[in-house]
Amino acid sequence: MRWLRVLLLALVVLLGWLQYRLWFGEGGTRAVEELDARVVQQRRQNEGLEQRNAALAAEVADLKSGEAAIEERARNELGMIRPGETFYRVVDEDTAAPVPEAGTPQEDAP
Repeated sequence: MRWLRVLLLALVVLLGWLQYRLWFGEGGTRAVEELDARVVQQRRQNEGLEQRNAALAAEVADLKSGEAAIEERARNELGMIRPGETFYRVVDEDTAAPVPEAGTPQEDAP
C-alpha cells in the first residue's frame, strides 16, 4: 500500500513537470503563439513588399518598352518641354497671391 502512494506521488510530480514544460517551457504554447504572431506579421509585410515589387517591375517594363513613359516622367518630375512647345501655367484665382496695382505703394507687412 505504501508503494502505491509513492507511485501516485511520482506520477503527480511527473504530470506537474510535464504541464510546466507544456505551458512555460521551450517550445510550449506561449512560444508557439508568439511564433504564429510573427508569421502573420511577416506575411503582411511580404504582401506589401510584393505589391511594391510588382509596381516597380511594371514601371521598369514601361520604361524599357518605350519613350512615352520617359517623356512623361521628364515632364512631370523635371518640368521639361519639347523644343517648339510653349509652357503655360494656370493659376487658380483663389490661391494666387494678390498682385499690387501699378502706382500704389505697397504696405510693409508686420
